[in-house]
Amino acid sequence: MVGSAGMPHPPEALMQKLPDPSAQPVSRRRLFAGAGAAGALAATAALLPQAEQAPAALAQAKRAPQAGGGYQLTAHVQRYYQTAKV
Repeated sequence: MVGSAGMPHPPEALMQKLPDPSAQPVSRRRLFAGAGAAGALAATAALLPQAEQAPAALAQAKRAPQAGGGYQLTAHVQRYYQTAKV
């Protein structure tokens, strides 16, 4: 078959479906729910590479000494003692 412009008609399977005019548009609630879900997925995807690196950082952490001596009086600890005095 040939159409009015001299071009063949496409088969029914290739024709695009037109939107149903009686269908309601997306509600505001559904729009915000979708945006929230997309944001949560993006945040999760951003954190995943960091979560894989965490075990490597723990393996490189400094071990505590065997015979106690793990306590060190640093400037941070001294500042805490100064602020905690009553």
